[in-house]
Amino acid sequence: MTLSVARPRKIRGEIIAPGDKSVSHRAVMFNAIADGVARITNFSPGADCTSTVSLLRSLGVEIEREPGPDGQGDSLTVTGRGMNGLEEPADILDAGNSGTTTRLMSGILAGRKMLAVLTGDDSLRSRPMGRVVRPLTEMGAVIRGRHNDSLAPLVFAGGQLRGIEFTMPVASAQLKSTILLAGLRALDKTRVHQPAASRDHTERMLTAMGADIKSYGLDVEIQPTELSAVDVEVPGDISSAAFWMVAGAAHPDAEIMIRGVGVNPTRSGVIDVLKAMGADLTLEHQREVAGEPVADIFVRSSRLRGTDINGDIIPLLIDEVPVLAVAAAMAEGQTNITDAGELRVKETDRIAATIDWLTGAGIECEGHADGLTIQGSGHVGGGKFNSYDDHRIAMSLGVAGLVSDSPITVLNGEVAGISYPGFWKDIGRLGGLVG
Repeated sequence: MTLSVARPRKIRGEIIAPGDKSVSHRAVMFNAIADGVARITNFSPGADCTSTVSLLRSLGVEIEREPGPDGQGDSLTVTGRGMNGLEEPADILDAGNSGTTTRLMSGILAGRKMLAVLTGDDSLRSRPMGRVVRPLTEMGAVIRGRHNDSLAPLVFAGGQLRGIEFTMPVASAQLKSTILLAGLRALDKTRVHQPAASRDHTERMLTAMGADIKSYGLDVEIQPTELSAVDVEVPGDISSAAFWMVAGAAHPDAEIMIRGVGVNPTRSGVIDVLKAMGADLTLEHQREVAGEPVADIFVRSSRLRGTDINGDIIPLLIDEVPVLAVAAAMAEGQTNITDAGELRVKETDRIAATIDWLTGAGIECEGHADGLTIQGSGHVGGGKFNSYDDHRIAMSLGVAGLVSDSPITVLNGEVAGISYPGFWKDIGRLGGLVG
């Protein structure tokens, strides 16, 4: 699908972001291995979370799903199988394009008395899995994979899990969560040392479900525990809301309200960076939902300036870097993004893909091994650009079209549906979709 987006004269609107992907994945996975029945509302309608649901059903989990209105969050009823009740799958487990599904399910499948083969699409099979296989193997799981056990398909063939003390090489919520999930079924305690803070959705939700889990600064420790099912109202996805934050701040005449967004401090680095760039952005009606902080976000046209994005804040906004590149292009001065080498091994090389379209749109930029430098000019040129079948690149191009001097055409724009099925409809509601 090819779509063209042009800058509207003004932007006025209210957006309801889809359910947070990270929380959605965890809500259905954790309740699947809990005792009891749980109701999950505002569940992400995206393809990644659908892959998780499909995979859990293949493991014998009963999940009823009701679609939400107009592309908004779905409602799920999950009947948990308990910590050791998953069934051996009759066929290969397909995680689609979802790295979160693959890595977190690796922690759930590790050491079980069954044979399971976990794979995904071409992109997923090229993404590194060795960083989760190594600690799980150290815990006693029997796992095999391509390329010296570092690429999917991954084969899980039992083993006996024991607790370990593991120092993470990078700050990664997926890696941390994988080890903690395996630790729930290990013989003794497991302790994880993080080099920097990463998303804590797993710790929050497992605590609500009765897990014996404690945090000591950057360290997290978990004891073997049974889980009790818990209802979850999934907050709006801040990674999806980030597109509208950037659009509102970068457009010359915009006011956008984004309702019900999760503002967990381990996820909200994009808010801190945009404020540092001068964005006129406020949090309203702040509250807590199912242990997660939530707020409405109001953003209006702002005079943006370049900034440095690096260090400990990177894990708190890694998925938002592609759209922050749009803000950097529209800002005055230079923006330097470093310590973001993880972007090289996402659905595509997001650093290379971002440089490709920025250069094509007339923006002066330069790539580095772990990031990029963007010279902002306050203008983005138009053109036709490839999404590289990456949902975040496609949506970043859509936002670029909302502020560009001439229309931007996005190739394979349908890939946005992986995380945000209603994205192009929302672009249209804001007046930007022209074809």
